[in-house]
Amino acid sequence: MQFGSECQNAARRGVLRFFGWAALSLALPFAPAAWASAPRSISLYHTHTGEKLSLVYFEGGDYVPEALASLNNMLRDFRTGEVCDVDPRLFDQLYALNLACGEGTYEVVSAFRSQQTNLMLRQQSKGVAKDSLHVHGRAIDVRLSGRELRGLRDAALAMKQGGVGFYPRSNFMHLDTGAVRSW
Repeated sequence: MQFGSECQNAARRGVLRFFGWAALSLALPFAPAAWASAPRSISLYHTHTGEKLSLVYFEGGDYVPEALASLNNMLRDFRTGEVCDVDPRLFDQLYALNLACGEGTYEVVSAFRSQQTNLMLRQQSKGVAKDSLHVHGRAIDVRLSGRELRGLRDAALAMKQGGVGFYPRSNFMHLDTGAVRSW
C-alpha cells in the first residue's frame, strides 16, 4: 500500500510541476510589453545575517536605483562586508520564479562573495569555482520558503535564463546569469 501512495504523490507532483511550467510560459513569452513595464518586487531573508527586505525594485519601466542599492547591501559578502553591484537580471529571475511557483520569501544562503571569501571557500570545498559568478555579483544560492526545492529547480530550468545548480542535501538551489547550464 505504501508503494501506491508514493506513486500517487509522484504523479501529483508531476502534474503540479507541469502546471507550474505552463503558468511560467504563459506569464513570460506572451506578454513582453506587460513584463517590460509592470512593477517587480522581491522579498528576501538572509540566513546568515537575519536581515529581511521586501521591496519593489523595478517600476515605471526601469530599475529603481535606491531599491538596487538596498538589495546590493543586503546581498553583500557577510564575512567581509564588501558590497558589489548585483546583476539586476538575477532579481528578474527570482521574480519570474515567484510567478511560476507562487510568491514567497527567498531565503538567501549565499550571494556576492569577495575574492578573499571565495578563496577561503575553495580551500574548504572542491565545489567552489575559482572564478565563481558569485564574485561578480551574478549568482545567488537560495530556497523559497514554503516551496519544494525540486519544483523551484524545475521552474528555473524551464526558464533557461542561466545556470541552475541543485543541492538538495544542503537545501538550496544556485541560480546565476551566466550561460544556460545545470548540475
